[in-house]
Amino acid sequence: MKEFGRFEGTTILSVRRENRLAMGGDGQVTMGESVVKQKARKIRRLYNDKILAGFAGSTADALSLFSRFEQKLEEFHGNLGRAVVELAKDWRTDRALRHLEALLLVADEKNTDLVSGNGDVIEPDDGIVAIGSGGPYALAAARALAKHTSLAAKDIVREAMLLAGEICIFTNEQILVEEL
Repeated sequence: MKEFGRFEGTTILSVRRENRLAMGGDGQVTMGESVVKQKARKIRRLYNDKILAGFAGSTADALSLFSRFEQKLEEFHGNLGRAVVELAKDWRTDRALRHLEALLLVADEKNTDLVSGNGDVIEPDDGIVAIGSGGPYALAAARALAKHTSLAAKDIVREAMLLAGEICIFTNEQILVEEL
């Protein structure tokens, strides 16, 4: 099993700035050493478009997690914090879920959380977080842009994702950015 946080094949970045949230993902899907899709949607709008969610890892596993997460959102009436904690508990204790290889990045208008199969629910200190193989590159670029420019959140996401796509061979420049 791959170690969480070391997935190859995607980059998801979330930036919170001036009461705006932007989340972006690249479109590349790889199988082994081959690119099989250029324009995949790895970011979804959930719960009446009030929550953004992105994934890194196995697509089938991520789709299973999206489904579970949506159930938790419905169960807890859109309460993001409660839904992610309950999903993390289930992910950690449920036999079938425990073997899923994916990470989720979820956010609403106030909170951003990274959720892992280890039971982790992590909220970034600075409102900037990234996952996937290009995550470290996108994160570094986004933090530099946030510190040294007055760009809006969506522009930081787009520029940082493009930079990650230039460096990470598993990330392309077909960027989808969603904003709350």
